[in-house]
Amino acid sequence: MKVTMRFLMVATALTVASTFVGSAAAVAQEYKTIKAKISKVGNSITLGGSVVPYKEVTLSAQIPGQVKFVAGQEGDSFKSGEKLVTIDDDDLQAQRRSGVAAILAAQAALNNANVQYSTEMINPTINRGQNSTSGFGVPMMFDKMFTRPMASSMGQAKPGVQRYADVQRQINIVNQARSGLMSAQAKLEEIDVRLRDTTLLAPFDGVIIAKMVEVGDSVQPGKPVLKFAYVNFLRIQSQVPVRLVSGLKKGMFVPAFIEANGGVNVMARVAQIFPIADLKRHTVTVKFDLPKGVPGGPGMYAELRIPDPANKAKGLPLIPKSAVSMTGSLPSVRVLENGKPIIKLIRVGTPDGKGNVTVLSGLKGGEEVIVSSSKGTGG
Repeated sequence: MKVTMRFLMVATALTVASTFVGSAAAVAQEYKTIKAKISKVGNSITLGGSVVPYKEVTLSAQIPGQVKFVAGQEGDSFKSGEKLVTIDDDDLQAQRRSGVAAILAAQAALNNANVQYSTEMINPTINRGQNSTSGFGVPMMFDKMFTRPMASSMGQAKPGVQRYADVQRQINIVNQARSGLMSAQAKLEEIDVRLRDTTLLAPFDGVIIAKMVEVGDSVQPGKPVLKFAYVNFLRIQSQVPVRLVSGLKKGMFVPAFIEANGGVNVMARVAQIFPIADLKRHTVTVKFDLPKGVPGGPGMYAELRIPDPANKAKGLPLIPKSAVSMTGSLPSVRVLENGKPIIKLIRVGTPDGKGNVTVLSGLKGGEEVIVSSSKGTGG
């Protein structure tokens, strides 16, 4: 009797166990899973950045006045040297006419000074003084032949010194007239420069990316009026921590991700490493060139994987990106444990460019990650 009872208990336990195993197997068959593999992840850190134009300038007003002309709107393209903005120049035009009149007057003064100088050289003033009438007949002849020579020999008169002084006086008058002409010409050149400043030209082929003024606005020197950029090539600009900059060299390539058309993975080339770090954030500005034709435009968010020389490569679980879902604000995955699906919160790392993503925490590796089920897609 005891043997019979023990046999029945064992048989019942086996039946229950087989039923549980069969049930678990049936549940497991409802899901398609993939094992979380351990992948060696390089010593890199993901940093955020922004897409910026290859080059960009801000055009500012150089003179005060009213805006008379603006070439176009944001997105319009222009060739190098084309007119973008014009500021009213009526006051400067009036000043220029006055400057031209001043040049004519200075030129006339110089011509007169040259004539006086030539007269002095051909017919000296001292000779004209000697030829002046001082008497009639014999008195005048006596004055020329005896009085003046005697005064010179006795030191009472110096005709040579007087002659030198007269020549120098005429030379000074010529130099002053020439200086006046040069000053008037310089004033006109200054006005012409200011007139050129009334027109802002495209410094290179590019597009308007921001317009700050409209026709009729009054501007002062230094006021920004347009932002103009060359966007045929794009760059990523990022603030890289100082400890990571040593791992970057000009010309090297790093993986990048751009949020355009659902996300694009590209290789970006290190183009420029700024020589000075930010004193507050202890970061260095680095620019990375993007391939020509990459989708997106200036201002878009981008990510970069920067080498970290201080950390060694380590193993992290690698799972399909499609298996990751958002639970609230945190990513999660469903895994099978003892034949039952459970949810685990994870921290997602960087994608590998093949549809997979690394898991920084939440999984150890080897878990059966649910990617789909017979009732619907997992995640």
